[in-house]
Amino acid sequence: MAIAEHEVLIERDAMAVYQYLLDATNLPAWRSDVRSVKLVEGPAEARGAVYRKMVAGRSGLSIPAELEITNVRPGAEIQFHVVSGPATRWGGYYLSTEEAGTRVRFSVEAKREGRFGVLGRWPFFNGMLQRRVSSDVAQLDRLKNVLELQPAI
Repeated sequence: MAIAEHEVLIERDAMAVYQYLLDATNLPAWRSDVRSVKLVEGPAEARGAVYRKMVAGRSGLSIPAELEITNVRPGAEIQFHVVSGPATRWGGYYLSTEEAGTRVRFSVEAKREGRFGVLGRWPFFNGMLQRRVSSDVAQLDRLKNVLELQPAI
């Protein structure tokens, strides 16, 4: 099991940040490992929506992973569960309004599945998974750059 979180202050209002994060098709713009995302089930940008994302694998090939939006609180919270892919992940974006903008905390918990679940008992594989989720949440800095470079609405 691996757990990581990271937070940034984005100079945009909470609803603008929330709307951008809720649209999972925006992931490739700020997540270096996500190559593409498309809606495959449920209402777009809402609880129950399932998106198929193609993520970069270790060999350079794309690996499919399905992400489901499990809970939303407009302007404040988006929770998700990656239901398929190399690791099962749960996480969320937690937003709070501050004078200078919106504080966003990105939190992820992950567990290896399949043959790597068995191997995951070994420290080497646990370390790999921890490094991966730590790297994922650190990309929140890229989100800050992407959103602050866009014209404010």
